[in-house]
Amino acid sequence: MTQHKAVLLDIEGTTSSIAFVADVLFPYAAKHLAEYVANHSEETAAILAEVPGDDKIATLLAWIAEDRKATPLKTLQGVIWEQGYADGTLQGHVYPDTPDAMRRWYTAGVAIYIYSSGSIAAQKLIFGHSIAGDLTPMLSGYFDTTTGPKREAESYTKISAAIGCRAEEILFVSDMVAEVEAARAAGLGALLIDRNGGPADIHSLAEIRL
Repeated sequence: MTQHKAVLLDIEGTTSSIAFVADVLFPYAAKHLAEYVANHSEETAAILAEVPGDDKIATLLAWIAEDRKATPLKTLQGVIWEQGYADGTLQGHVYPDTPDAMRRWYTAGVAIYIYSSGSIAAQKLIFGHSIAGDLTPMLSGYFDTTTGPKREAESYTKISAAIGCRAEEILFVSDMVAEVEAARAAGLGALLIDRNGGPADIHSLAEIRL
C-alpha cells in the first residue's frame, strides 16, 4: 500500500459545514455589498466594470442569490468577508474533527493542502479565522478553480505536479462523488465523506489514519 505524503481537502461538506457558506457568508456579503461599494468606490471600480447592466448592485445581489461563479462577485465577496473576519463578526466554521485530524497529520509529517471552488483568499480566511483559531500554519498550500474544474482528472494531475508528489502519494477527501472519481482517474487516493451518515467511505476525518 502506498504511503500518503500529502492530504488534499475539499472544504464545504468535508472540513466545514455547507450551511456556513449558504447561511452565514452569502447573507453577510449581500447585507454589506452596497455599503462596501459606496465606501470603496475607487477600489471597486475595476471590479464593477466587469458586471453587466446599469444597476450593478442589483446584478451582484442576484448573482449571490443564485450562487453564480462569477469572478467579479467572488472578488467582491472576498474583500467584504475579509472585513468581517478582521473585526470578529465572522468566524470560519470547521467541524471539531477537522483541527484534530490536521494536527495529527501535521505532526506525522504529512503535508496538508486545500482544494475548493471558493477562492484561495476565501480559503485562507476560513482557516485563518476559524472557530478553532488560526489553522493556516498547518497548511502547505491552497488550490481553487484557477487550477481547473474539480470534476476533471486533469486538475488533479496539475495539483500533483504542483505539490511535487506522485499522484498515488496524495489522498483527496471530498463529499462529492464526481470529484472523488476525477481524483481517482488521475491516480490519487480518494475518499468520499458523508457527514450525515449516508453511503460513503468515511463519515469523519477522524477515521483517516496516515
